Amino acid sequence: MIKASKRAMSIEYAIRDVVLPARELEKQGIKIIKLNIGDPVKFDFQPPEHMKKAYCEAIMEGHNYYGDSEGDRELREAIVEREKKKNGVDITPEDVQVTAAVTEALQFIFGALIDGGEEILIPGPSYPPYVGLVKFYGGVPKAYRTIEEEGWQPDIDDMRKKITDKTKAIAVINPNNPTGALYEKKTLKEIIDLAGEYDLPIISDEIYDLMTYEGKHVSPGSLTKDVPVIVMNGLSKIYFATGWRLGYMYFVDPENKLAEVREAIGKLARIRICPNTPAQKAAIAGLRGPMDYLEEYMAKLKERRDYIYKRLSEMPGISTQKPQGAFYIFPKIEEGPWKSDKEFVLDVLHNAHVLFVHGSGFGEGGEMHFRSIFLPPVPVLEEAMDNLEKFMKERLG
Repeated sequence: MIKASKRAMSIEYAIRDVVLPARELEKQGIKIIKLNIGDPVKFDFQPPEHMKKAYCEAIMEGHNYYGDSEGDRELREAIVEREKKKNGVDITPEDVQVTAAVTEALQFIFGALIDGGEEILIPGPSYPPYVGLVKFYGGVPKAYRTIEEEGWQPDIDDMRKKITDKTKAIAVINPNNPTGALYEKKTLKEIIDLAGEYDLPIISDEIYDLMTYEGKHVSPGSLTKDVPVIVMNGLSKIYFATGWRLGYMYFVDPENKLAEVREAIGKLARIRICPNTPAQKAAIAGLRGPMDYLEEYMAKLKERRDYIYKRLSEMPGISTQKPQGAFYIFPKIEEGPWKSDKEFVLDVLHNAHVLFVHGSGFGEGGEMHFRSIFLPPVPVLEEAMDNLEKFMKERLG
């Protein structure tokens, strides 16, 4: 047998890994309510009509060629317009790199920063690619604590303790996946000050930036004076185009500290040729077009957030924080016979026929928690919560 690389074999993606046992049950004719994958388009959300029309028109008008490796010039101009309006950042199209979603942006960034043994500070818990991709490139993901009792805000003191001479960057996911946290402006300023003290760049994942409820998203890119910030965003969440796989990153780097990193990212971009050309044309329409659809979509999400939060808060053996952003909730398993959160999730799957993701799949800080989406309509969430509540009452006696 030809052996695969250890780095590739070590990669785990809990969000999709749990689908495998669910499929086995479905083969037996059992209906599974899937609350594991954060794909709004699987439910009653779609990209706005003007974006879909622009995508089709781009194909029919012949935009099916290789494009520039850094991305379509007009799209990068539209990204600059969008980010100046949203975040007030002083950037140009030359500061923007278009990518195959945020995941490729992460691959570029970690590929450019890591030689072997370097550490990247990531929130604990964290979206799985932050752990898997850092390891794949030979680095060490180091989780800093986020405080559950304070709405999963980062613990700055713990972040400071985790910094060593091997630390290469601090990653921030805000609004957060998997916890639904929205980081406070004060906290972000403290992170910037800490990064400046140790001469570290900040990697800021802002894919859910306009998907907030009671508060407003603030970007570290809008707050920095001399600390370099790499901001990532894309079409998957706010523009509801998950399957288009299109995103971008840009550099807020007033003192040009990331010049060599930018050069390396450019090399990585060129070797993979270019992002999806017709999708980029549609992205221009999305970034420059109306966003009135978002008000309706956010009203639906808020209703669903409020419903699942109420149900889980009242459920025996479970506690939870109220999400302030994105469309995830990250409850804690307070009591029960389970030795691990994965055992809990599989028990729920086989006996309540609801699919969640085990919290430990999101790394350090996720133990004895589970993640649920709240994307489906309330009647679907109601059925899932009824099943879970009955299950919990049976297990807790």
